Amino acid sequence: MHYRDANAETLMEILRKLRSPDGCPWDKEQTRHSLIRHLEGECAELIYALDRNDVPNICEELGDVLMNLFFQAVIAEELGEFTLTDVWKNIIDKMIRRHAHVFGTEKAANAGEVAVLWQKIKAQEHGHADREQSVMDEVKPCLSALDRAEKLQKTAAKQGFDWTTESGILDKISEETAEVGEALASGDDDHIDEELGDLLFAVINLIRFRGKSHASDLLRKANLKFENRFRAMEKLLSAGKKDLSGYTAEEFDRAWEKVKNSTAER
Repeated sequence: MHYRDANAETLMEILRKLRSPDGCPWDKEQTRHSLIRHLEGECAELIYALDRNDVPNICEELGDVLMNLFFQAVIAEELGEFTLTDVWKNIIDKMIRRHAHVFGTEKAANAGEVAVLWQKIKAQEHGHADREQSVMDEVKPCLSALDRAEKLQKTAAKQGFDWTTESGILDKISEETAEVGEALASGDDDHIDEELGDLLFAVINLIRFRGKSHASDLLRKANLKFENRFRAMEKLLSAGKKDLSGYTAEEFDRAWEKVKNSTAER
């Protein structure tokens, strides 16, 4: 089959063909649940490409994510639940509705006011603006632990439950660090884990309070920095060999510092 047009319908036709009786055995076996891990993997690969600003891979990974999304739409179509057209309509209607300051009569002069308006409209959509037992009900449990911690803190801050200065949060981080030390000395694993969680939560609070970056973005950047430095250390110590056994802690420290200094100069 020859496809001339590079568009959404062409991809849908390909996926329908793969799911047909004379299609691909693997694709025919997939369910919406079996595809979840593939969608997660493709999203992670896209984020990795974005972090590295790897433009060719960003383009490729966007396609892979789209394919997984369209695959879900094909399955829903087969089950008679909804079509891709329904998906388009829903998101277009939502974007127009939630940007009432652009497409309607609402006013929003800055990003903060936009966020307030967005939440107001979102609450009205779900019909629970007046019946929530807690403001925390809006924080979805399906978020990653890192993103949910940030969202919980933001939700509390909207109610006035927030820090007043960065130095206050820094003092809290020091306090939590000391408590981790005390827990380690106690040898109580459950207590150690609890205090480590509190320390993580406090660090995320400082990132959130500053309002410059998201905790997940900073952690991804830190991951990438560590990976690049470790690769450079591998190259320095063993000329690209993966086996680094036999080196002492002091030798690792010297090599690591050398790599850090060389990358800092760039």
